[in-house]
Amino acid sequence: MGVYAVPALYAVLLWWSATGLVLVLQHLPRRTHARSMVAGSAVLAGALWTIRAVADDDTETGAYLGFTAAVIVWGWQEMSYYMGFISGPKPAACAPNLRGFDRFFAALATSLWHEFAILIGGLAILCLTWGEGNRVALWTYGLLTLMNASARLNLFLGVRNLHAEFLPPHLGYLACYLSRRPMNPLFPLSVTLGTAATVLLARGALGDGAAPQTVTGFALLATLAALATLEHWFLMLPLPSAALWNWSLPGRAAPRAAKMPETRAVHRE
Repeated sequence: MGVYAVPALYAVLLWWSATGLVLVLQHLPRRTHARSMVAGSAVLAGALWTIRAVADDDTETGAYLGFTAAVIVWGWQEMSYYMGFISGPKPAACAPNLRGFDRFFAALATSLWHEFAILIGGLAILCLTWGEGNRVALWTYGLLTLMNASARLNLFLGVRNLHAEFLPPHLGYLACYLSRRPMNPLFPLSVTLGTAATVLLARGALGDGAAPQTVTGFALLATLAALATLEHWFLMLPLPSAALWNWSLPGRAAPRAAKMPETRAVHRE
């Protein structure tokens, strides 16, 4: 069982600690954000170099390094958005009368450059791994991209739990784009596809005769897919999921959302 448990535990710890680190940094005073981004960009360069270096490394170590490097690239994308360096052409609250697609396009305008940055990051990893045997980094980044997009769409359409305390004060304008509802039409599809992806990836890890590096790669990806699906459930189930990262939040409440109508609140991506 250790051959499956070790990569699964590693993926959980990396997911938990990386999320917490981004939360810590984004809630620091604004004057620290530029220094954080400079340091983060240096780490990003190292992660991209690592992805290229292990692209032809079909070993368990190569799988771990590719997975870790892809999570670092994703973490940089999150930092650049939440710190306000890469957002969109109109990072502002929406007009009160916006509805339907107008409201959606207004929401997209708050993060359009961020979406392009995510795409560029994916293309960079694709180029770095093109024609090589180790594509764990590419699959990891792709999985993070898809599940993140799904979570954000669910937040836009409406979920029960918005966890306002995760959002830094300078992004408070996002409140008007998010809704609190008991259910939305996308959620069942999101969790069904997430569960299916988890099962398929787990089957790859459990396949007869699979090489150790294949088992490790699939186990890392299956765990990440399961965690992403679990995060979707955290949006709907009455669970104290925010407690997982309480250590990373500043010693102050974020009651800004409590002052808003019940149908509007904010949430981290």
